[in-house]
Amino acid sequence: MRNRFRDFMSDSVMMPKYNISLAEERELALARLQRICDNKFISVLDFRDNPLRIFAAHELAAIIDPAMTTKMTVQFNLFGGTVLKLGTERHHEKLLAGIDTLADIGCFGLTELGYGNNAVEMESTATFDPATDELVVNTPSPLAQKYWITNGALHAHHVVVFAHLISNRVNHGIHAVLVPIRDKSLNVLPGVTVDEMGHKMGLNGVDNAKLTFDNVRVPRDNLLDRYSQLSADGTLTSDISSTRARFLAVADQLLSGRVCIASMCMGGAKASLAIAIKYSATRLTVGKSGKSDAAILSYQLQQHALMPLLARTFALNVGLDYVKREWAKQNTDDHQKVVAMCCALKPICSWHLEHLVTTCRERCGGQGYLSSNRFGTFIGLAHAAMTAEGDNSVLIQKVAKERLALFKGNKVTEVGEDITNTGALLNLIRIQENQLFRNLGNRMKAAGKEGLFETWMYKENETIQAAGKSYGERLIAEQFTETVNNMEGDSKTTLQQLLDLHLAHQVKENMSWFLTHQILQPKHSEQVTDLYDELCANLTPQALSLVECFKITDEMLSAPIARDWVSFNEYDNAGELDKYQ
Repeated sequence: MRNRFRDFMSDSVMMPKYNISLAEERELALARLQRICDNKFISVLDFRDNPLRIFAAHELAAIIDPAMTTKMTVQFNLFGGTVLKLGTERHHEKLLAGIDTLADIGCFGLTELGYGNNAVEMESTATFDPATDELVVNTPSPLAQKYWITNGALHAHHVVVFAHLISNRVNHGIHAVLVPIRDKSLNVLPGVTVDEMGHKMGLNGVDNAKLTFDNVRVPRDNLLDRYSQLSADGTLTSDISSTRARFLAVADQLLSGRVCIASMCMGGAKASLAIAIKYSATRLTVGKSGKSDAAILSYQLQQHALMPLLARTFALNVGLDYVKREWAKQNTDDHQKVVAMCCALKPICSWHLEHLVTTCRERCGGQGYLSSNRFGTFIGLAHAAMTAEGDNSVLIQKVAKERLALFKGNKVTEVGEDITNTGALLNLIRIQENQLFRNLGNRMKAAGKEGLFETWMYKENETIQAAGKSYGERLIAEQFTETVNNMEGDSKTTLQQLLDLHLAHQVKENMSWFLTHQILQPKHSEQVTDLYDELCANLTPQALSLVECFKITDEMLSAPIARDWVSFNEYDNAGELDKYQ
């Protein structure tokens, strides 16, 4: 599928366009998504039959157009996946085929203006009227309007509204209700108000909306009722006893959404690195002779900026692939472990993209500032990803909380005189996680039950964030190490160097922590710095071959500086690619 998708995404129709209106940008994003659907590259049923296909499609599509991919992830994951998972046969018969073809475009109405991370406290209601056998969906205040609703401003026919289900004057907690918002001619339906959210700092091909419902009536059958059934007399029966557990069940599609977003970020990271490294290998500047005969990639400045990012991208790719597999095969017993993994990898991958693309843009100089060289697009993706499907830092809080409750400590060994081998570096990453979670646990224990909230929310933010991140970093490091250890052949030597550079960089970035906690000594810092310098220099000659491993075609990259940037500047291109071959 990946190879066929790459060929398809290299079509000229997918060529980026920059100096276009907001309206054109949005129709272009929809047209591109329509082509993907027409060629059957993705199906909502893939979540049941082949979820790895869904994640691969997100990574590859994000290289071409992150705005289009954002519309895709809402259509197939948040909207389609929710209908598939929470709906029953009647919902599936009505919508699944249309979701795959875009005949039925949908959106996901969870976030409200006043309620993001605390969505369980949202105000929207769906009140059952037994006289008409209908649910009455209402937005009781401005804070309750559904906010940042992708696909909502222009293209959606349906929205899954999350609202308090009320029947017989009893609030049963948050449930999901299908609400039509447009007819097939895209006319907004009575009782629904759609407000355009306007121009954003990036991803303007996404049509985001604010949605308000004025006592909109829908049939009782529109309740997505796989877990909770509402009878004609208003009696609710549910497989899940507590209202909080029901909320977690109905919002569970956010979990796969985080994997989709992480996959998009990996596509953006790979593309950005490929662009920066290809340009750095061909852009000549002053060498020893004083003439412009040295590639900027030969400078240590460039190597130290890009090589650790290349190593980390390989590491995160391996770690994310592991999480994808674990998500695909999860069962009830290991669900909480998978939750922690997904909540860790989405922040780590999106923070990585933001740092990577900013660095690549800077290291490509003025060329990196041109829209046609793509870095601006991927900065927009990174910033969207950092707060979509859960604010990154809030998710890291969740990781820390989940792991603290289960934490038993990693097996570690005493730190030796020489820490420049893989085992010693990985051991340090494990030691750091142990120490951070022990410190956090001790502080929470000291706070006691009465002081728990105040300590967690107001006093120990840095400790919490460091602990949560350390779990994700250890997971990634272990998976990359295991993958390299199991490899054979010529590529193992290069991947071993990438692994060691990733581990050395992690220890180097946290050296002040290791020194202040007296885990390492100054001589160890010198060892890590020397190893870091050596690995950056040794990997640089292989950098072009390594980014070729990403198998991103020139047409998919599209950036002139990743191709023949001289010929691109031989004519008046106006910053567009349509005349560039």
